[in-house]
Amino acid sequence: MSIWLHTPSLEHLNAATVGTMMRPLGIVFTELGPDFLRAAMPVDERTRQPFGLLHGGASVTLAETLGSTGANLCVDAERFLCVGQEINANHLRSAKSGRVIGTARPVHIGGRSHVWGIEIVNEAGALICISRLTMAVIERPHPPGTPPP
Repeated sequence: MSIWLHTPSLEHLNAATVGTMMRPLGIVFTELGPDFLRAAMPVDERTRQPFGLLHGGASVTLAETLGSTGANLCVDAERFLCVGQEINANHLRSAKSGRVIGTARPVHIGGRSHVWGIEIVNEAGALICISRLTMAVIERPHPPGTPPP
């Protein structure tokens, strides 16, 4: 059984990254399963720190991208918006090249908050980073002078 309130195509999800941080970092959504969302990110000059290793901030960006997108697929987009409230990440192994793959799954989907767990692995499947993201569910702002949906 699917957790998604609406399930856009991968093409739609990837098209929505135009003009965002995800596009220059090369983050691409690759799979939308019944209870998970997956994306890949290259480990290259865009995502490495000066020592040649995957930058922790790039891993956190991938994690927040996945959890935030997943959370927003689980709410009525006409009425609500999910925004990041807190994120933590444990960097467990380095990566120097190739790409990393992140998978987000909900830990808790509530009316006011969501908690998402995100695991990032290298191409061999070794765990690189594990992250937890808390999302606040807020009412979608509407233009002044118009009634809420």
